[in-house]
Amino acid sequence: AERRGGLGDGGLQRRDVAHVADAPPRHRIAEAASQALARSIEAAGDPVPWWRVCDVRDIPALQAAIAEAATALGDFSVLVNNVASDDRHTLESVTPAYYDDRMAINERPAFFAIQSVVPGMRRLGAGSVINLGSTGWQGKGEGYPCYAIAKSSVNGLTRGLARTLGRDRIRINTVSPGWVMTERQIALWLDEEGERELQRNQCLPDRLQPEDIARMVLFLASDDAAMCTAQEFTVDAGWV
Repeated sequence: AERRGGLGDGGLQRRDVAHVADAPPRHRIAEAASQALARSIEAAGDPVPWWRVCDVRDIPALQAAIAEAATALGDFSVLVNNVASDDRHTLESVTPAYYDDRMAINERPAFFAIQSVVPGMRRLGAGSVINLGSTGWQGKGEGYPCYAIAKSSVNGLTRGLARTLGRDRIRINTVSPGWVMTERQIALWLDEEGERELQRNQCLPDRLQPEDIARMVLFLASDDAAMCTAQEFTVDAGWV
């Protein structure tokens, strides 16, 4: 759950990707990760993906990156909004500036990314928008109230735009992951107590992997989900 986002036209072929990240020093981390991902995709025999790094809190910069991607690749048929920061904080510690920054990372980019790609989807006659939500707020998780507020709004964004976009055969859905075993989550939280919490709360005993979320996203991007819109798809091994 870092300040990154995925944007793609035709993600099912893994051919068109824009990678978006936050301001320094995370810029350097995101850029290195993007370069490594591009190399691994190329090594697998697939075309090198298109990607850029920008501060998603800077909406003009984000929209410029999206426009650049559309110029290079064509109109977006699929948009995946996957950007977040779940930094821990307390109710008492939050200042107005910190609150606004959490919303600028976890809430605003998705709306303005959708605004940017919808004209192209209308030209194509269809499209799929996939917003990444969270089950953290649904499970009444503690330690990140601003993150919970922002992520709960993703469901409102999906539902609030479904009818407007649906007239142009543009689908919009939310994918809400559970506790996904990313490198960051393992390093920060998966100690013995974390493992006990996972086993206590999940219905399925296996650890949730990034690939489990990716499969749901790919389904919603595909024609197999042609009649799915305005929905939340939870992938959490039965936690909530």
